Amino acid sequence: MSPTARALLALEILHQRPGVTAEELASRLGVTERAARRYVGILREAGVPVESTRGPYGGYRLGRGAQLPAVVFTEEEALGLVMAVLDGHPAAAAGEDGIGAALSKVIRVLPDRIGRQAAALRAHAAATPDRHAARPDPVTTSALVAASAGQQRVRLRYRSESGNEWETDVDPWAVVVRFGKWYLLCHSHRADAVRTYRVDRIRAVEQTRYRFEPPADLDPVAALEENLGVGWEYETRVEFDAPLAKVASWVRPPMGRLEPAGDGCVLVGSTSNPHMYAREWLATSPFPFRIVGGPELREVAATVAAQFTAAVADPAGRPADPPER
Repeated sequence: MSPTARALLALEILHQRPGVTAEELASRLGVTERAARRYVGILREAGVPVESTRGPYGGYRLGRGAQLPAVVFTEEEALGLVMAVLDGHPAAAAGEDGIGAALSKVIRVLPDRIGRQAAALRAHAAATPDRHAARPDPVTTSALVAASAGQQRVRLRYRSESGNEWETDVDPWAVVVRFGKWYLLCHSHRADAVRTYRVDRIRAVEQTRYRFEPPADLDPVAALEENLGVGWEYETRVEFDAPLAKVASWVRPPMGRLEPAGDGCVLVGSTSNPHMYAREWLATSPFPFRIVGGPELREVAATVAAQFTAAVADPAGRPADPPER
């Protein structure tokens, strides 16, 4: 047998007999144990992950990634997979980034008839990108998920939407996807409190030697919703002249915590973007309100109010008359 043939035979034996010893491998190949080890080395040089274990129960076995089990898709599964990728990542239609390249590989290995349908769906279905979605770096996301699964504390470098940057040690409890955005739910040792960080704004992740225990009754989704409006740079406090029960259905979790206050209620929270808070959230309120806390939010709201006042003024510059009731 040629060296190439013996190397391929060694690979086949490792597939069939996980844990095969050097002596057994040598016997099957018809060579010495030293030569058998050399063939194992050839496989490793070729990128085949061969693991070895010493001791009486040791031997060679193929590591993860050595073989890909056969995956069979039904027509519904294959087309549903393409639709899900295009829905979550419209750029995959062009196939120019990593996700698009991965989708191309999946389509190529599909059976001919299903593959043609999947390729046609990808080529002719148009997807509009979600302007609110944010795609984090896959390596950063993977590092956070691994740290969460291994209960390993990490050090983050974070840059907020307003441009402020800082470092903090955190216990990464969970990574949660919410409406196209990826969040890290964690305990921040810098703030000594629960925090939610956008994964796409995390600039660096460094693992530490410390471990942690997450809360026993942790519900990641519920905890994220509860803490989205907490811990940001600019405080907000808004009073509503309407019962809490009515306002609650309109308030989104990132806006803060709603509390009863007399006949009305008050919204207490924080934000890193007062402009978005005033223009996109408060401006759509169906209830009368007053901004009583947060000078930055009050300043932005005053600017918005002036713009709307100017928008309805008559050509002489006088404010428009209020509508008759």
